[in-house]
Amino acid sequence: MLFALVFLLGIANFAAHKAVLESGHPILERMAWLRPGRFGPPSLIVEFAVLLATLLFLAEGYGGIGWVYAIYSLCNIGSAWALLTGRM
Repeated sequence: MLFALVFLLGIANFAAHKAVLESGHPILERMAWLRPGRFGPPSLIVEFAVLLATLLFLAEGYGGIGWVYAIYSLCNIGSAWALLTGRM
């Protein structure tokens, strides 16, 4: 169950992250490392690495990491919401 929850949160993280990258928010211009490189935006690659590591830890039986990822995801989605709605 926790594995499926983390996977769904990962999808939500990617969707929120992509929406922020495509929003044209002024903060993106100040952060040069967010610009797409050879393999796409490095921030999406880091996002994938975090999700993959979390899923691998869950597969090994470390259930607590799933809850840490859930908190991380809620923070990411909340900050994306704040950027996209003009609250920041």
